[in-house]
Amino acid sequence: MVKINSNYERLAGSYLFSTIAKKVRAFEESGPDKSIIRLGIGDVTRPLTPTVIKALHDAVDEMADEKSFRGYAPDLGYDFLRRAICENDFAARSCRVDEDEVFISDGAKPDSGNIQEIFDGKCRIAVCDPVYPVYVDSNVMAGRAGTLGTDGRYSDIVYLPCTAENGFSPQLPDSVCDIIYLCSPNNPTGEAMTKEALQKWVDYANANGSVIIFDAAYEAYISEEGIPHSIYECSGARECAIELRSFSKNAGFTGLRLGYAVVPKDIIRDGVSLNALWARRHSTKYNGAPYIVQRAGEAVYSPEGKMEIRGLVNFYMENASYILSHLKEAGHTVYGGVNSPYVWLAVPSGMTSWDFFDYLLERAGVVGTPGSGFGACGEGYFRLTSFGSHENTREAVDRICAL
Repeated sequence: MVKINSNYERLAGSYLFSTIAKKVRAFEESGPDKSIIRLGIGDVTRPLTPTVIKALHDAVDEMADEKSFRGYAPDLGYDFLRRAICENDFAARSCRVDEDEVFISDGAKPDSGNIQEIFDGKCRIAVCDPVYPVYVDSNVMAGRAGTLGTDGRYSDIVYLPCTAENGFSPQLPDSVCDIIYLCSPNNPTGEAMTKEALQKWVDYANANGSVIIFDAAYEAYISEEGIPHSIYECSGARECAIELRSFSKNAGFTGLRLGYAVVPKDIIRDGVSLNALWARRHSTKYNGAPYIVQRAGEAVYSPEGKMEIRGLVNFYMENASYILSHLKEAGHTVYGGVNSPYVWLAVPSGMTSWDFFDYLLERAGVVGTPGSGFGACGEGYFRLTSFGSHENTREAVDRICAL
C-alpha cells in the first residue's frame, strides 16, 4: 500500500494566504454593503511597462518565425539575461557574480522552497521570527522541523526573534545553525538590515561552515544609505551565501513569473560545490522560464526599462509613505515603509492579530495580513502592503484611521 510523506501532516494548517482568501470570500458572500480594499497579499497592481510589453511582443513574433523560433531554454537560462543580471545587479555594485553562477527560474518563491533539497535532511535550520512562511513550510515537508508546539513553533527549528526591541534585526544564535534564512528588506516587518549587521552573519556563517539563504526580493525598494542591496557587498559572502532575486515586485512580473538564484562556485561543503549540486537539481527538475519572459526580463535592464521600473517602485513607495505617515498621525505604532513596500502595524491593545483582521474586515472592509501568520513574534502586529492604487490605498488608510 502506498504511504504518504507524513511530514506534510506536520504542517500548521493551511497556507496563510489561503486562509485569508477563504475568510474574505465568506465575508463577501454574506452580502456586506461596503466595498473591500485588499492590502494583504503582496501582489502588484500596476501594468507591465511599455519597454517590457514591447520585448514580449517582439519575442512572440520571433516564436512565430521558423528561423527565430526557440524550443527548450538552456538549463541555467539564456546568456543574454544572465549577462544583464551580472552586469546590472552585481558588477554595478562592485560585486563579483559569474554568469554560470546565475540560475534563471520562475520566481523567488519556488527557489526559496526548492533550495533546501541540496542539503542533508539533518541540517539545522534557522529562520527569523516573523518570517515568510515558505522557508519554514518547505523544511517541514522535508522532515527537518520536528514537532509543532502549542506556541506555533517547531521543535527542531531555531527561531531568531525580530522585535521592536532589537530593531527587527535578527541576532546571532548561541548555537551553530547549518542553514540560515535571511530576508532584507524583510517580509513581513518592512525593516532592512544594515551592512554592518549583515556582515556579522556572513562572518558567523564562515566561522561555522553554515550557509545563508539570502532573499533579496525587495532590494529595489531600498532608499537609505548603508543598506546592502546584495549580500555579496559583504566580505566573504561568496564562500557562504546563496542569494535569491525576483522580477515580481520591482518589474510587476507576478503574472509572468521570473526570478533567479545566485549560487557562487566558492561555496564548498563536504568537499562538494553547491553550485554543481544546484545545477544538477535545476537541470533535472526544471525546464526553464519561457523565452518570451526571459526577453522581457532582459528589457528591465535597458536604459528605458530602468526608468520605467524606478517609476513603478516610486509609485508603490508613495503609497507606503501615505500609509506610514497617516497611521502615525492617527496614533498608531508603525514600522517599515521606508526601504520596503510593507508597513508593520502594531494592533490595538487587547486584540490578537486575527482579531484585528476580523475587525478591519467587518468594520472597514479592509484586508491585511495578521502578523501571527508569520510566526510567534508576529503576534500583536499586522502587515499592510503598498501594492494597490493610490485611490484604494488612501481610502483604506482613511477607513482605518476613522475607526
